[in-house]
Amino acid sequence: MNEALKELLDLLDLEQIELDIFRGRSPEERIQRVFGGQVAAQALVAAGRTAPSDRAVHSLHAYFIRPGDPSVPIVYNVERVRDGRSFTTRRVVAIQHGKAIFTMSASFHIFEEGLEHQASVMPEVPDPATLPTFQDRMYALVGDRPEYRDWLSRPRPVDARYATPLTWEAHRNPELRSAKTNVWFRYDADLPDDPLLHVVLAAYASDFTLVDTVLLAHGMAWGASDLQGASLDHAMWFHRPFRADDWLLYAQQSPWAGGARGLARGEMFTASGDLVVSVVQEAMIRVTKS
Repeated sequence: MNEALKELLDLLDLEQIELDIFRGRSPEERIQRVFGGQVAAQALVAAGRTAPSDRAVHSLHAYFIRPGDPSVPIVYNVERVRDGRSFTTRRVVAIQHGKAIFTMSASFHIFEEGLEHQASVMPEVPDPATLPTFQDRMYALVGDRPEYRDWLSRPRPVDARYATPLTWEAHRNPELRSAKTNVWFRYDADLPDDPLLHVVLAAYASDFTLVDTVLLAHGMAWGASDLQGASLDHAMWFHRPFRADDWLLYAQQSPWAGGARGLARGEMFTASGDLVVSVVQEAMIRVTKS
């Protein structure tokens, strides 16, 4: 297990400071705001710790309200909205400097037998073992330029391998523009069997590449184009158990962009083709220069 993954697991081990009140921190990095996937993952940990142990999370709906400050802790207040016979509902508010920066509702459900079908089919993509890492792809684009050296050499908790063009590649070559992105990802370590942990780690990873699918359609890229962006909301549905330390294919597409906003949706499949997670996100994306 690399140090980045150890650090992430430590970040997700929230401190309980009172009944239904938890405190989380951010990594010690020189970043301007907290990564949205981190806040969503920590909020889901807080909600999960107050839910009955026989109920697995099946959905979350979240809003990003203010940028998070990585230099101070985040306090997560959990409201026990309802504990029914089959479903449990929790609402979480993340607070910094006395103000809400993020809200989330999460629903938990006992296992029940029922109707089953899967209309979505996993895209045909190369095996992840045959694909270069994200870092190798970026090195090929930017080389050993000093401004990127630190960022690219930094260990990452998630091993991501693109089966489709990177935004930087489409920025340089308009023929690569597309409103679809396929990325294999996994946490490259043997993780505990706790089902909530694997769901939380999927929530963390879900925010890395989804908005990039909007940019890919226009040949734009963070750091290469004059852009200002922020996640506005995020929704996830967890369909069946999975492991985040096995390869998952994150198939993403952007059906629409306009009015300085972009919509993206994604589906996560196991290597055997089972649909395990569905994701939708809207983001604010402003082009700051023509």
